[in-house]
Amino acid sequence: MAREAARRTQCRNNLMQLILAVHNYEQSHEVLPPGVVNPDGPIKNEPKGYHFSWMVQILPFIDQNNVHKHFNFDVGLYDPANSTARGVPLEVFVCPSEMSAEQINNAGPSNYAGCHHDVEAQIAADNHGVFFLNSRIRMERIDDGASNTLFLGEKLIEQGHLGWASGTPATLRNTGSKLNTHTIPPIRLARPLAGNAATAPDTTSVGGFSSYHPGGGQFAFGDGSVRFVSDNASITVLQKLAHRADGSIVGADEF
Repeated sequence: MAREAARRTQCRNNLMQLILAVHNYEQSHEVLPPGVVNPDGPIKNEPKGYHFSWMVQILPFIDQNNVHKHFNFDVGLYDPANSTARGVPLEVFVCPSEMSAEQINNAGPSNYAGCHHDVEAQIAADNHGVFFLNSRIRMERIDDGASNTLFLGEKLIEQGHLGWASGTPATLRNTGSKLNTHTIPPIRLARPLAGNAATAPDTTSVGGFSSYHPGGGQFAFGDGSVRFVSDNASITVLQKLAHRADGSIVGADEF
């Protein structure tokens, strides 16, 4: 229990660092980082396309400017010219409770994802979250208020993941399913998880948030706070928190 408490604290610190970087990006560019940059959509979960993720955009704001400089933005993410940079493992992108944090298929691991939509749907330009295809969301466009809107959350490293540099389900998730229910089997499981399927879905599926922390998972909200959301939180509550402008009010006791 003591070790898990320490891991949970470090995970919280990671999310706090990431949400701070997101805010610093917004202050520099006057918009939040795009969830994924690609000439067209919707995005499929396959290594084809331009696909640079929001995590690539915030690298200069987490003291990783050198890694950022090694990307060649004149070609797509999966071009051999970007193989070294996108394979770099970065500690801030990995929850200490994750057991599958090694590089796989030349993809640096990530346990964190931006919220692209409030329901299960492909990553596209009409999503209701704050990080989606070619998004350029200004803080004032978050009508529900930043403190009431999910920005970032935890996810497991699953089979076929494309790494932190890829703007696919590797770094974007939605609230179309309850927390800690899964369709793609994680590479290794520390504990049983509900809804774990035997086969992976097609490349159009995105999926929800997930965590190895007992009882729930940690999320960063738009005001910079990091809060623990219970497994018992209803899907309705999660969807209200994920939608940046649905006009709903959610009490803190509901999650």
